[in-house]
Amino acid sequence: MVSSPMIATPVSYPHLRLDDKGRPWVEGANVKVIEIAADYLAHRSSVEEMAYQFPHLTPSMIHSALAYFYDHREEMEADMEESLASYHEKLLQQKDSPLRIRLANAGKA
Repeated sequence: MVSSPMIATPVSYPHLRLDDKGRPWVEGANVKVIEIAADYLAHRSSVEEMAYQFPHLTPSMIHSALAYFYDHREEMEADMEESLASYHEKLLQQKDSPLRIRLANAGKA
């Protein structure tokens, strides 16, 4: 079997594309599907409310992103958990940063 070079791969979801790392994005909106899914899970907003909050996204873009999320829910939720763990790890690393110590000493942290 001959392998082809890594390039962006079209997917069968309107308005979406995969980048060279396999992450789904909303085409032309500079928004990852995981970001739309995380916002939806956090706020449980309707698609119409999300389109109002993010006017650069159309309802059809949001529906397509959510369809992709639900079709790939396990892997996307695992990615969310990994991102959250990485965030918490970085936050702990910054706990004793010189800036935080100065702010705490100044009574601002």
